[in-house]
Amino acid sequence: MAVLGVQMMMLKNKVADEGMWPVLEKVADLGYRAVEVSQIPMTEENTAALERGIAELGVEVGALSVALKPGPFATGDNLAEHSDKIVADCKRLGCRFVRIGMMPFDAMASKEACEAWAAECEAAAQVLAAHGITLCYHNHHVDLAQFDGERIFDIVRRVAPSVGFEVDLHWVQRGGMAPLDMLEQYSGACKIIHVKDFRVVPLPPSTMDLLANGDMAGFMNAFTNIAQFAEVGSGNMNWPKLLPAALDAGAEYFFVEQDDTYGRDPYDCLKDSRNYLASIGY
Repeated sequence: MAVLGVQMMMLKNKVADEGMWPVLEKVADLGYRAVEVSQIPMTEENTAALERGIAELGVEVGALSVALKPGPFATGDNLAEHSDKIVADCKRLGCRFVRIGMMPFDAMASKEACEAWAAECEAAAQVLAAHGITLCYHNHHVDLAQFDGERIFDIVRRVAPSVGFEVDLHWVQRGGMAPLDMLEQYSGACKIIHVKDFRVVPLPPSTMDLLANGDMAGFMNAFTNIAQFAEVGSGNMNWPKLLPAALDAGAEYFFVEQDDTYGRDPYDCLKDSRNYLASIGY
């Protein structure tokens, strides 16, 4: 059984306001057994609190978020400049996975750029593998785009066989591929799963005003953008089938994530997701 945890990006503001330790206590109280640290600095204070969480709460640190190298969108530690620190943090926290949250935008622009980025990832993955750490990268819908009939997923797998996938099933579905098909086709590479639902909401009443005013372009923009990130169990994804398929594909961690909570307290969202997952045996 995979370990169920929280993608801490959801709680980065809570950590900033309350501190890491109180947030970890709340995560444990909600029934989660692991965290993935993302968009939260790995300072000594935060790292020490994570170490305490392992010892006193039994909350594993399943994955740390890193960048491949410095850049305008890189946050926190990067493998080019902080490789020794990242390895030391992983060893201190018993963490076996580090993950890249998104490939750079320029790597998405052409097959050649994607191959070059994947080759850099492969080199970094081999360095980490020597320390018993697996490098994974997290997909979005763009990773299902194709160059010469080859998905970005396939390019990365071909060029960087040492890199695992952190599969975000919501983004797979948003990218137009059935998540069950994805898990089957990339079985063995799927080390970490992001569990969040895909909700389509009714058209808001304001869209009727757009129609009444003849603003068809505005109406169609609203019509095509009614998809939301959702608490697990509140959307349209078939979790009773997806989660067993993810286990069969090699998943070791399930991290609940919700990119936008639409004004709700993230603790409440995490509680709803946890209650649903418990209701189906997770």
